Amino acid sequence: MSSRLASLLPCLLFCASVLAAPAPWYLWRSRIDGQVFCAQTSPGVGWQRVGGPYREAHCEKSGMPGQ
Repeated sequence: MSSRLASLLPCLLFCASVLAAPAPWYLWRSRIDGQVFCAQTSPGVGWQRVGGPYREAHCEKSGMPGQ
């Protein structure tokens, strides 16, 4: 039984990685000085999301691949 599980686990991990997609990028603006920043996650409490999603780190190509 454990050998069957041991052979199944790598297959399941591979299948999960095939379905993985890159995280989208967003434009964030500082509430303090209005500075704009491109990131996948919020830079912190003082930032609000103002644009996105984008395909790359320059926040120029709109949308996500595969959509």
